[in-house]
Amino acid sequence: SKYYGRHKALDDVSLEIPPGTVTVILGPSGSGKSTIARLVARHWDVCGGSVSVGGVDVRDYDMEALREQVAMVLQKNVLFSGTIKENLRWGNKDATDEELVHVCKLAQADPFIQEFPDKYDTYIEQGGSNVSGGQKQRVAVASAIASGRPLILFDEPTSGLDFDSMTQVAGLIRRLSELGKVIFIVTHDFEFVCRTCSRVLHFDEGEMPDDIPVVMDALPKLRELFSVSDGKER
Repeated sequence: SKYYGRHKALDDVSLEIPPGTVTVILGPSGSGKSTIARLVARHWDVCGGSVSVGGVDVRDYDMEALREQVAMVLQKNVLFSGTIKENLRWGNKDATDEELVHVCKLAQADPFIQEFPDKYDTYIEQGGSNVSGGQKQRVAVASAIASGRPLILFDEPTSGLDFDSMTQVAGLIRRLSELGKVIFIVTHDFEFVCRTCSRVLHFDEGEMPDDIPVVMDALPKLRELFSVSDGKER
């Protein structure tokens, strides 16, 4: 359980996410979906029950050790001032140049990086003001892969992307799951979920009434949930 004042943000939620799966957290604002991500990353602590990563309660990790387990790719990624290489090494200072190129190819970032005169030594202005939103997202995804962390949280990874770019991101996330990563995604993109995900956890008013596998027979139910959730967001 997790409280906001006297109000429970989550109540009686129990779930287990095995490696190699892609799990969507669905729900309108205030439903508890963002709380799950924040509890896993230990931005907050639970008031009852527990949250474990790798079989260890997150409260038993020191914060540095926990950060080595969890990577986050946010909807509005912020890059720091420095070269592309330095941004990519944010979660893994020991990553080699060859490893950085490899993860950037996976994240579809290498093509636009190669167009810069200084390529991976290109200087990024504070906040990434000299690159586009899509480019910032791809660098952030590449950095998350380079970190080697087993659990990756994505917040609306297809926001603002066209169909081709969405398809590329879907393929990337499938490849990450095949490498044994645990993937959490907050998204309202039904098409993306059908192409990418293993299961959908539906949250509503702090409870989790639905845990649905992404299989053909479940698609009508999932389409209805996404439509309702999207309507509540608006």
